[in-house]
Amino acid sequence: MTLIDLLSTLKDNPYFGAGAGLIGIGTLLAVARRGSQLGLVAFRRQYMITLEIPSSDESYSWLLQWISVQLAQSSRHLSVRTQLVKNEQTNKIQATYHFMPSIGTHYFWYGRKWIKVERTREQMMNLSTGTPFESVQLTAFGKNRQIYFDMLEQAREDVLEKNIGKTPVYVPNTSQIKPLLIIVNEWRMFGHARRKRPLSSVILDQDIMSKLVDDVRQFIQNPQWYSDRGHFDMSISTLNLSEGTMTDDRLQQLLSRVPEQTVLLLEDIDAATVGRHYEKEDVIRYQGMKPLTLSGLLNALDGVISSEGRIVFMTTNYIERLDPALIRPGRVDYKQYVGHMSLYQLEQMFHRFYPLATQVQLDHFLQVTQSLNKPISAAQIQGFFMYNKDNIDDVIKNIEQLPNL
Repeated sequence: MTLIDLLSTLKDNPYFGAGAGLIGIGTLLAVARRGSQLGLVAFRRQYMITLEIPSSDESYSWLLQWISVQLAQSSRHLSVRTQLVKNEQTNKIQATYHFMPSIGTHYFWYGRKWIKVERTREQMMNLSTGTPFESVQLTAFGKNRQIYFDMLEQAREDVLEKNIGKTPVYVPNTSQIKPLLIIVNEWRMFGHARRKRPLSSVILDQDIMSKLVDDVRQFIQNPQWYSDRGHFDMSISTLNLSEGTMTDDRLQQLLSRVPEQTVLLLEDIDAATVGRHYEKEDVIRYQGMKPLTLSGLLNALDGVISSEGRIVFMTTNYIERLDPALIRPGRVDYKQYVGHMSLYQLEQMFHRFYPLATQVQLDHFLQVTQSLNKPISAAQIQGFFMYNKDNIDDVIKNIEQLPNL
């Protein structure tokens, strides 16, 4: 029977005319559609591999930058992230534009495979950053996960290569979304990575720098020795212990999540436990938050919950205010007092600012500064040299003004 004969027969059939036939055809089409959907799902599960990266993951920004390079020539749908960067040669602020794949679907070729990129953005806001939640989903043919390991590792290496010769700085993540103060126990990069300063630009008294560097180098080269017994390529993580949102619990959480290969800097450690003595006044500022205590600080530094292999620098202008338990041997391995400028430091600072100065000018400068019989700080010397940076004769002529700066 031909198709025409079949349709003619169905036309004369009263049941088909009443709609039963149409229902049957509709059912067949629905079953076929559902079958194709299930078949597609089964095909994706068996012959395709998918990776989802949420915006909260550290690799999210790396991957977006790396994908933007893969799509540089093919994609026509982009979004931009603008970054202001200081030019080290001209000291001018320049704008750098980073193009990334926009929200939507993109394709690129990698490792002899087509990769599908789906970038999505939700309406819900991430309160810790003040930005919407996002995610990137990658889809490729095959079952081997190694292709995604290779992508992520290559994206990480590209980011590290861009930061060669620079020092990333991290700070705790706190967002202000009025009228709320959002406190998150995570770290975020502060601005862009800073150009590394040479050790020669930090002028300390004789042997202080070499002893400090040797102590840190020994720790890095043999961390197990320290673990058993109680000009580095590292980032810096700074922590303000005196801020009103700092509590024992938050400090412990932050120190447990410090970025890898980082030096933790705790400045003005003498102000960290002011709340221990003035707890009532501090509670007025942040009601419901118990301020940081000395016990909490000590436990976070080297208690049961502390991390091993971590380098911590603490600074203070008032060491006499510190509790002896905070700086006892075993908790602090190395202490160094950096006071007023010594004769050696004055000489090195003079050479650094005025490399073409004669020995006669140097000797005269040192002789006059010593004859003042007054302590001179590094800040005074630097400010004095900066003010007279173009004329060494003015430096020699006005040395007596140094103690008044």
